[in-house]
Amino acid sequence: MNWGAYNIENYNQWKEAGGWSISQGQNWANFSNVPFRLYKKYNHQGGIATPLIAHWPGKINDVGGIDSRPGHVIDLMATLVDVAGAEYPATFGGETIKPMQGKSLIPWLEGKERKEHEYLYWEHEGNRAVRQGSWKLVAESEKEWELYNLKDDPTELNNLITEYPDRTKQLVKEYAEWAKKNDVREFPYNDLK
Repeated sequence: MNWGAYNIENYNQWKEAGGWSISQGQNWANFSNVPFRLYKKYNHQGGIATPLIAHWPGKINDVGGIDSRPGHVIDLMATLVDVAGAEYPATFGGETIKPMQGKSLIPWLEGKERKEHEYLYWEHEGNRAVRQGSWKLVAESEKEWELYNLKDDPTELNNLITEYPDRTKQLVKEYAEWAKKNDVREFPYNDLK
C-alpha cells in the first residue's frame, strides 16, 4: 500500500485498511489552511491554528467576540475540571498519573485575564514544536528545527534560526526536557506492535 500517494486513490486505500476514511489530499489540505503553512498532523500554524467556538449564556460576556490569545487542547481538561468544581486526581486505579498541564479557559470566557502558559508544546508523528510567547520552534518529522516570531511572521515564512542561536538553544532544551518528562517516543514508533 502506498500511503504517500496523495490522490483520489488514497481514500480507497485508507478505507480498505481502516474501514473508513475521509481525505481531501495533501494539496487541498494545504489550501484549506491558507495563509498558514501545512495542515493537520504538522505543528506549523496550518496544523495547529484551530478556532474554538464557545457558547455559554450568562457566562460568556463578549458574545460574538474574537480572542486570538493562544490556547491549547490541554486547556480543555483544565476548563472542564474548573467548570465541574472537581479536583484532578494524582492517581487512578492505583497508578500515578501525570499532572494536568492545561489552564482553565474560564477567565478568558468571562473577559478576564489569566496567567499565560510559559511554554506550549506539541508532538505528533515526529512533528514537534515549542512556543514561548510569540517565539515558536518547530520541525517536521526527521527535519531540522525552524524558528519563527509569530508576532511578526504568523505564516512562518521567515526562518530566524541562524539569527537567534541562543533563543534556539534554549527552546530546544525546553522541548527536550518536556519530551522526556512526558514520555514522548522517537518517531517512527518502532516499538509499536
